Amino acid sequence: MNFMGLLLIAIGLSMDAFAVAICIGLSMKKVTLKKSLIIGLYFGIFQAAMPIIGYIVASQFADMITSYDHWIAFVLLSFLGGKMVVGGIRKEGNTDHGIKKCDGATPEIDNNETEPALKPAQMLPLAVATSIDALAVGVSFAFLRVNILYTASFIGIVTLILSMVGVKIGNVFGARFKSRAEVFGGVILILIGLKIFLEHA
Repeated sequence: MNFMGLLLIAIGLSMDAFAVAICIGLSMKKVTLKKSLIIGLYFGIFQAAMPIIGYIVASQFADMITSYDHWIAFVLLSFLGGKMVVGGIRKEGNTDHGIKKCDGATPEIDNNETEPALKPAQMLPLAVATSIDALAVGVSFAFLRVNILYTASFIGIVTLILSMVGVKIGNVFGARFKSRAEVFGGVILILIGLKIFLEHA
């Protein structure tokens, strides 16, 4: 596999993480390099780990993966997106001076504006849901005889960078829409889950 082919695969696999990162940025009052890096690492590490897992299990579990991966991603993203929409609607018109807490899909931000509470319970489901496709891709890598450590690392780095960019884009966009940003982000999550489901149905 040449570099351009690998780059296209990496970009394609990272698009869902990029979109979810935008949703996270929507609810953040201020984005710092550290906060973006934490979010990027969640998505990047899982996007790198999934192809390795798929490579190891290889073809014996291929049918199981391709049959259910879209259902898992759809349920996770729809559930988290739905919670985010409900939370955003409830907070519509809220005049809190601190940063609003986002239920479900987006990480909570402390009202004292110190460090975002990027809790694993909130970030891990998103990282898993957006990297499930990479698991099946890892199975195909086993038949292509690629250097899986190099390939997976490259995919992870591309995802990390695009996720960090996505957080910043979402933050700029969300600053204009304020209280409606959380609802909009939740809808995006649900649409991403639906897209994954329809592509594999």
